[in-house]
Amino acid sequence: MNDLFTWAALGSLTGASAATLLAANVIGGLLGPSGDKARKWIALGIALALSYLTAAFAADAGTQKWIIAFFNGLVIFSAALGVNQLPPGNRQATSASPTQLAQGREPRYIRSWV
Repeated sequence: MNDLFTWAALGSLTGASAATLLAANVIGGLLGPSGDKARKWIALGIALALSYLTAAFAADAGTQKWIIAFFNGLVIFSAALGVNQLPPGNRQATSASPTQLAQGREPRYIRSWV
């Protein structure tokens, strides 16, 4: 159990962004092809929820912690989204159905949803 997610790991940028990525992909996958556009909003919601949850357990720093939690949620979302995919030239086309394979390529389990 020590190798899986822990509360301390979810409170870190790496753990929170990994949890956001995994949850958004699983929920989007369960929704089917219509879930591809929803993944961004799902990821944003999860990232903000994790950030505010972490802020709730933090030592009281006044109202600033809630403002900082919002921006931390955006950082978690950006890390899960893959900031390197934001320029359109870096995006991979997702218009083809996931069952269609390019010439000799393996199916991708985690597709870009940017």
